[in-house]
Amino acid sequence: MCTAIAYKTKDFYFGRTLDYDFSYNENVVITPRNYKFDFVNGKRIENHYALIGMAYVVGDYPLYYDATNEKGLSMAGLNFVGNAYYGNWLRDKDNVASFEFIPWLLSQCATVQEARVMLDKINLTSDAFSRELPPSQLHWMLADKSETLVVESVKEGLKIYDNPVGVLTNNPPFDEQSFNLNNYMSLSAKEPENTFCADLPLYVYSRGMGALGLPGDLSSQSRFVRATFVKLNSIADENETDSVNQFFHILSSVEQQRGCCRIDDGYEITIYSSCCNSDRGIYYYTTYGNHQISAVDMNKENLNDNTLIKYPLLMGEQIKFQN
Repeated sequence: MCTAIAYKTKDFYFGRTLDYDFSYNENVVITPRNYKFDFVNGKRIENHYALIGMAYVVGDYPLYYDATNEKGLSMAGLNFVGNAYYGNWLRDKDNVASFEFIPWLLSQCATVQEARVMLDKINLTSDAFSRELPPSQLHWMLADKSETLVVESVKEGLKIYDNPVGVLTNNPPFDEQSFNLNNYMSLSAKEPENTFCADLPLYVYSRGMGALGLPGDLSSQSRFVRATFVKLNSIADENETDSVNQFFHILSSVEQQRGCCRIDDGYEITIYSSCCNSDRGIYYYTTYGNHQISAVDMNKENLNDNTLIKYPLLMGEQIKFQN
């Protein structure tokens, strides 16, 4: 269960929450331009756009959850259990395994428009990364500063949706999520007016009543509505600090606290939240145990290298005493 958003002030920002009941010991990972990507279809890319994002590194391979390339194109994979479908190999298609979908696009495309062209040729396959790591059932949000898409591989084929709200959660499919927003068109950041009955002396007795009816539970459909409302009504100054600060406040509206979503013998929590300034290549993050915003700047590294650059997450809370 996760939430991703695309957000623009002066710069373009992209990020997400990762909500799950356990961690794979993720790292902030920079893939430099000369790292060799060997794809399951036999294609090798030895020189490409550099990437930064959150990944689980296995055998020197970055399994990206979300990433941004040096041109500002960003992408995230979110759980889509029960709806995702990956097929067999097809002739006359670029057969790409789901685990390599993010690097396949981000290593080669500078914009969403370029990605659209590649998506016309893609067939997402059920190839596993390994016996221990079978394909995850995902759908993806892809964005740059100009537009946002959702990509869903289902039994009917690869579906691509324009995403005008710049938000993605999990089930149901994106077209159903979008249609559900019709049920909340009366919500507002402004104070409500009495349209119930002119003869009743109804009045606004509290601030925030324009948003009465905004879902507050942790389901993916409710998080989609809540994140969309908060994001589209969000106002931030255009400087970097205020933009990043506001981005994390938007994500905090859908974060999951330990104990509220029980999974068998454990609990689903927001393991990390991320915000990447896609224009500048700066990846910010917080973790469940550390609310301080940490950052990794890809442009401070040698992007012409050929080996992965990894930064372990800072997990412990950092409290600043004032006395």
